[in-house]
Amino acid sequence: MGRNDSLNLFGKKSYYPVELGDNRQKRNDRRKSKAEPSIPDGMWIKCNTCKAIIYKKEVTEYKLCPNCDAHFRMSPAERIRILCDEGSFQELDAGMEPKNPMDYPDYEAVIEKAQKKSGMKEGVVTGVCRIKQQPAVLAIMDSHFMMGSMGSVVGEKVTRAVEYATEHELPIIIFTTSGGARMQEGIISLMQMAKVSEALGRHDEAGLLYVTVLTDPTTGGVTASFAMLGDIILSEPKALIGFAGQRVIKGTIHQELPEGFQRAEFQLEHGFVDRIVHREKLRDELAAILRLHRRQ
Repeated sequence: MGRNDSLNLFGKKSYYPVELGDNRQKRNDRRKSKAEPSIPDGMWIKCNTCKAIIYKKEVTEYKLCPNCDAHFRMSPAERIRILCDEGSFQELDAGMEPKNPMDYPDYEAVIEKAQKKSGMKEGVVTGVCRIKQQPAVLAIMDSHFMMGSMGSVVGEKVTRAVEYATEHELPIIIFTTSGGARMQEGIISLMQMAKVSEALGRHDEAGLLYVTVLTDPTTGGVTASFAMLGDIILSEPKALIGFAGQRVIKGTIHQELPEGFQRAEFQLEHGFVDRIVHREKLRDELAAILRLHRRQ
C-alpha cells in the first residue's frame, strides 16, 4: 500500500441519515399511494366462479359473467325487467313487513339492515304479469334479503299469491332462492312450509299449472317444501340445490361426496330437475310453457 493510499484511510467521512421506523413507513406509504392507480368504488366486480375481475359495464341486464358465463344473483326488480312484458307487472301485498313474533333479541335491527341493503320490505316480491302476452302470477324470492330466508311474511306473501292464482284461474311461477327457514321466528317460520304447500295443493286440485325456477342457492325448508312441488321444475345453470349443506352431510355420513354434488346439473341427472335453462332463454321457455298449458 502506497503512502497516499494509507492517507486515504483517514480522509473525510461520509454520513447518511438513518430513518426511524415511523418515518420510513410514512415514506413507503406515500410511494405506494403514488404508484397505485385510483379506482372508483363500484366499477369492478369479482366472479365467484372463475375469480376474474370484471368491469361492471361489461355485465349486461342478464347479470352473466362475460368470462365464464356464470349466473350472478339477481334482485326481483332485475328479474321482472327481463321476464315480464313492459308495464304488465302489478305487485301484490306490497306493504307487508316483518314483525318480531318471538321477541328475538335485536331482530328489528337485523330486519332494518336487510331492508336498507336490498331496498325491499321483505324477502319476496309477488304480483301478476304477462310473459309474451301469457298471463301468470309471479313470486320472486331475493337472496339479498337475509339470504332469502323464509319467515312468516315470506310464507304469507307466497301463500296469498298462490291463492290469488287459484281464485283467478292463473298459472303461478315461483323463483326460489333461500338459505332456509328464518331462525329468529322459530316454529312460526317452519309453519310456512306446510301453509304454502297446502295452498299449492288447492291450486293443483283446480287443475292449474305451477312452475318453479330454482336459482342459486335454493336450500333448507324451501327445498323441502314448495320448491320441489312444481308441475315443471326448471333451474338456472350451476345453481346450488339441496336441503342440508355439504359440510353437514359429509360430517354425518363420513363419506366423500360426488363431484358437483347438489349442483343443478347433478340434480338434473338424478331426476330432481326437469330442465336447466340459460337465463337469456328463460323468458322464451316460460312463455312456451304457459302457452302450451293455457286454459281455454
